Amino acid sequence: MNWIEALQKAVSLMEADLLNEISVQNIADACGFCPGHLQKGFSMVTGYTFAEYIRNRRLYLAAREMQETDLKVIDAAVKYGYESPDAFARAFRRFHGFAPSQLGEHSGDVRVFLPLQIQITVRGGYDMHCEIRNIPGFEVIGTVSRIPADEDSYQVIPALWREFMTGDGRLPQCDGNSSAAQKAVWENNIGEFGICRMTGSGEEYMIAGKYRGGEVPAGYEVWKIPALTWAQFDCFGPVPEALQSVNRQVFTEWLPQNPDYAPDGEFSLEYYPMGNTAAPDYRCQIWIPVKRK
Repeated sequence: MNWIEALQKAVSLMEADLLNEISVQNIADACGFCPGHLQKGFSMVTGYTFAEYIRNRRLYLAAREMQETDLKVIDAAVKYGYESPDAFARAFRRFHGFAPSQLGEHSGDVRVFLPLQIQITVRGGYDMHCEIRNIPGFEVIGTVSRIPADEDSYQVIPALWREFMTGDGRLPQCDGNSSAAQKAVWENNIGEFGICRMTGSGEEYMIAGKYRGGEVPAGYEVWKIPALTWAQFDCFGPVPEALQSVNRQVFTEWLPQNPDYAPDGEFSLEYYPMGNTAAPDYRCQIWIPVKRK
């Protein structure tokens, strides 16, 4: 199954079980891809996370059913997966722009959200500079933030970096007055990597460096990155715009047309060498773990 077929199959599986609890792991297993990269690719291609797609489809179907039957709000809340009528009403208003009780006077204003048909026009993917490398496992240390699936990581992650760079990440000269966190940043070069690990409820993001041993300060974690084959893509220009642009290309151009490799594993990495990250010639990298088809 190729990349586009896998994404369309994911849509079909969600549609077939739309009113029940949907396991991302089961979808990924059926598609032959790891959950993290399938979710990330789906979001890159469609503009929706799995959770957003399911929620939007349910809210559209709920409005249609309430228009066509005598289904009450309390029953719609239960049927379409909400904990209470109030939670359902709030979600309904956010999606459609009016309350369920106003459905009669807004019958023509229901927001339509139909099943997606995924098609991609591939162009230019092989103009991207990519190197395939086998890298042994290594440990990283850093600060970890949990980002729910319904939050925009392209907005959240730059804010995390700004917070880090005005705090422990100012790279002070390490001396006897340095805190344990400042010492860890200095000794492990924390800020060299940004590491994303996909989970069933969203993603975990670590601002990291290679762990060289020593104290793990409060608020910091150590992760083990397994031995993997990585596709490494060069990004040229100011961060985060250059990196985000290449990341979209990876999932909408390089992966769909690549005859040899598919995404693998739960991690993806951003590599940030020393330099001016706002400069037009700054070079960073995206690392995507891959496997041979």
